[in-house]
Amino acid sequence: VLIDDSIVRGTTSGIIVKMLKEAGAKEVYMCVSSPSIEYSCHYGIDTSVRKELIAATHTVDEIRDFIKADKLHYLSREGLCRAVSDVKPDDLCFACFNGDYSVA
Repeated sequence: VLIDDSIVRGTTSGIIVKMLKEAGAKEVYMCVSSPSIEYSCHYGIDTSVRKELIAATHTVDEIRDFIKADKLHYLSREGLCRAVSDVKPDDLCFACFNGDYSVA
């Protein structure tokens, strides 16, 4: 089981999956501890070009195939809210997940 905070472009994840399989892993299940990043971030993260974001143009199955993982699972937005339950959902920024750039 490989756990990462996000998949942005997919290149790093593919390299890590390949390394694990070359080291003898029979299967690699990748779990991502955030929802899929489908929109550019205008608030400080280096994701300015949406077409570079793999989840903006590919399904989860296509991303799984691209990185050559056996399984791929993203945390849902609802799951993220439950994971940080001490923070009100309205106080969280989901812009890179849902494209809503409104600021409270």
